[in-house]
Amino acid sequence: MNETVAAGGGGEDTFPKLLLRNARTFADRAAMREKDLGIWQSWSWADALDEIRAFSVGLQGLGMARGDKVAIVGNNRPRLYWTMAAAQALGAIPVPVYQDSVAEEMSYVLQHAEVSFAVVEDQEQVDKLLEVRESVPGLAHIIYDEPRGLQKYAVEGLHSFADVQEMGRKRLASDKAAEAAWLDTVAQGKGSDTAIILYTSGTTGTPKGVVLSQDNVLISAHNANRFDALTEREEVIAYLPMAWVGDHIFSYGQAFEAGFCLSCPESPETVTEDRREIGPTFFFAPPRIFEAMLTSVMVRMEDASPIKRRMFQACLSHARKVGERILNGEPVSLSDRLLYRIGDLLVYGPLKNRMGFSRLKVGYTAGEAIGPEIFRFFRSLGVNLKQLYGQTEASVYVTAQPDGEIYAETVGKPAPGVEITIAESGEVLYRAPGVFQEYYKDPEATAETKTPDGWVHSGDAGVFDEHGHLKIIDRAKDVGRLKDGTLFPPKYIENKLKFFPNVKEVVAFGHGRDYVAVFVNIDLTAVASWAERNNVVYASYQELAAHPRVYEMIEKDVDAVNRDLAGERDLAGCQIRRFLILHKELDADDGEITRTNKVRRRFIAERYTPLIEALYDPSCTHRHVRTEVRYEDGRLGTLEADVEIRDMTLHPAEHGFQEAAE
Repeated sequence: MNETVAAGGGGEDTFPKLLLRNARTFADRAAMREKDLGIWQSWSWADALDEIRAFSVGLQGLGMARGDKVAIVGNNRPRLYWTMAAAQALGAIPVPVYQDSVAEEMSYVLQHAEVSFAVVEDQEQVDKLLEVRESVPGLAHIIYDEPRGLQKYAVEGLHSFADVQEMGRKRLASDKAAEAAWLDTVAQGKGSDTAIILYTSGTTGTPKGVVLSQDNVLISAHNANRFDALTEREEVIAYLPMAWVGDHIFSYGQAFEAGFCLSCPESPETVTEDRREIGPTFFFAPPRIFEAMLTSVMVRMEDASPIKRRMFQACLSHARKVGERILNGEPVSLSDRLLYRIGDLLVYGPLKNRMGFSRLKVGYTAGEAIGPEIFRFFRSLGVNLKQLYGQTEASVYVTAQPDGEIYAETVGKPAPGVEITIAESGEVLYRAPGVFQEYYKDPEATAETKTPDGWVHSGDAGVFDEHGHLKIIDRAKDVGRLKDGTLFPPKYIENKLKFFPNVKEVVAFGHGRDYVAVFVNIDLTAVASWAERNNVVYASYQELAAHPRVYEMIEKDVDAVNRDLAGERDLAGCQIRRFLILHKELDADDGEITRTNKVRRRFIAERYTPLIEALYDPSCTHRHVRTEVRYEDGRLGTLEADVEIRDMTLHPAEHGFQEAAE
């Protein structure tokens, strides 16, 4: 769909116009829910219009005008989503900021975006803004949602959300022309207006501000809703960072476009339980979330009685045999269907209920590759899990998997309205209605990424398979060669090892080197559970990571990956020859990963140079390391450890080539 009108052909080409339509068409339907003190509170679309209009008029009274930038910082809260629509109604531009950003990271975004207003969740975020306020001279007003701890703050320009909203209500009540003026301002909005600026995670350097128009977001949302037949009857739970494009499209864009209900959990810690209560029909999560769900299931089964374990394994075995075929509508014998139905009553149904998927119509995963075994596990239970490939610069959707064409190794076909081509270099290029306008105040980066005729350089290497589905190999700039010329795709190797529940994160090295070596982060939940069952005593993550039996466990996982790689024609020479288990988890606060959990390879290569050198020194089996860490309260500390380095036995290539070990 390439036309300007995004929503139902009625001329609603901006979020505020869609708000008016939804309040008119779906007046009594739930638009938003929030769990507070254990109780779900609901607002209809008519209620949402009242809340947003009052706050928008209040912001206008504080001086907000077209083109102003509004930082939004906090966990998923109705008032923060309402802020987006309230600002957009005035022609202002929301700039969500990652809520777990330290003050220094936040300062860069606020300065670069030239923010003049900030609407935040609570005292923690207020304190961070006050800390950096001197470096953001344009920041005139800070508005907070949760008043706890802030009653005695005497700071110029600091307001509660309730007070600003009340200011708007009083103006609407006292000035009969106020509402008409506000509606006129909404009517002046156009699809070409800037809807939002979303900052990239800064994997390779300074974050860039991706400018998306109303058309970009709403046309993408419209196409996605039609692709999966999503209607106003859907239920979605909002738990992803609001600064991430995924949340903006799935939780905000598609909800406004279709008119369905968005639910905000009580806290990040209660998401799983709250998801069970809501029973979403549309759900998105990065692979790490699905991996964690599977790990939790397997850990719980290890603690179950022998009878329950045998029943679970038997039902799971049958689900692997026929579950995905039943989900795809393929022919399955009556006896197998009956057995699957029994398994659904005993195992699959309770499992789905435990995960909050009892009512799920469609679920998506993206961000990085998901293990085929994990992907098939959920689909075998009857969960309609799909993969998509997306980027902030595309308003998410580049590809998606149509029903009946679900392959674990691919990310689907071009999404509606999207064109894809593969450059001679192997890089994926795309053109779509969702393609971003520019990188804010960075014309050089814009020109490097986006061609004059609208093609975007994705930075990813990919190929189309025989079904016309896209397969992403790795980041184009990360794909390298070993010294002997063997192709080296680090992400591909890392993902293979991350498929094991004991492994949380991996960083692979090899470009220009004689062989592949990796850093491993253990998954504390899975390994701690294993340690408890096997009477392995430890006092800290560092001690558990260094335990000889943990090394033996990870060694088996690495060996399994090497066996797989030995069977791949082009990658047999990429088997992992040496590995170590890092003494600490890679942490965004330490700059090692981004706020969206992407590895900062260049930073890690510099930070852990001694360990990398040790991996490529065959005589080195241990290396002492000192690492500076930042605690949650901002204090700096130091971790010291003796890190062991393990050698692996490599497997012969299975295609008649030279043995990978030579």
